[in-house]
Amino acid sequence: MKAPRFAYARPASIAEAIALLDKHKDDARVLAGGQSLVPMLNFRVAAPKVLVDINRISALAGIKIAKAHVRIGALTRHAEIERSADVAKHLPLVAAAMPHIAHPAIRNRGTFGGSCALADPAAELPACALALGATFVVAGKKGERRIAAGDFFKGLYATALKPGELLVAAEFPLPRPGDTSAFGELARRHGDYAMVGVAAHGSGKSVRAAFFGVGDRPEVFEADTVDGLLSKVETDLEPRADLHASAATKLHLAKVLAGRVLKQLIA
Repeated sequence: MKAPRFAYARPASIAEAIALLDKHKDDARVLAGGQSLVPMLNFRVAAPKVLVDINRISALAGIKIAKAHVRIGALTRHAEIERSADVAKHLPLVAAAMPHIAHPAIRNRGTFGGSCALADPAAELPACALALGATFVVAGKKGERRIAAGDFFKGLYATALKPGELLVAAEFPLPRPGDTSAFGELARRHGDYAMVGVAAHGSGKSVRAAFFGVGDRPEVFEADTVDGLLSKVETDLEPRADLHASAATKLHLAKVLAGRVLKQLIA
């Protein structure tokens, strides 16, 4: 199939992009890497009247280290994050997740912001953002606002972004002494959508794990210890069946994977 007819705009600045999004509201879609949107257009799953191509906006790209956080621009390509020495040093959880995102050709074009704004429940980066306590920076007609990752993902392909708003970046807190991270996922083939995955981050006082591929959004568990978190997973995790596996199979896989991943935090 071919994509439906749409108008095309290519803004050169964040302000210009916001003006277009505010004007067209729900009739507009943002084009970044296009690795999810273009197939959705071709299958007529999405039919926007206006496509806003943000690829010329250099201010949306890049990785910056600040005093208290690592800022990843929404237009930063997966491949750049995967190769970044700063990400490897300060965000090892994100670095560990990157090779699991689809395949190299997809990572060369796909963007950090596109993955998070799509809010696919089987995606790796939303789970990492939740596990690390990231904050999303969103810009609109009234200026910028910040949304905690825990409040950003609302459900299946649904986020806290309002019509007319643009995801600008995410800010990840710099790790503290003693912080550790671990990541794992199970897929039928490497690069396929995860049947179940776990992004975990811990310190001397708390442990947090975000499960993905188990429901309509990543599911987060927190506890004071790894054993306490595993106990919560054992009793409270309730995965949903999907095309990949039954609920019972997903629950079994999630428990096994959680044991493997969380024990890496104390290895």
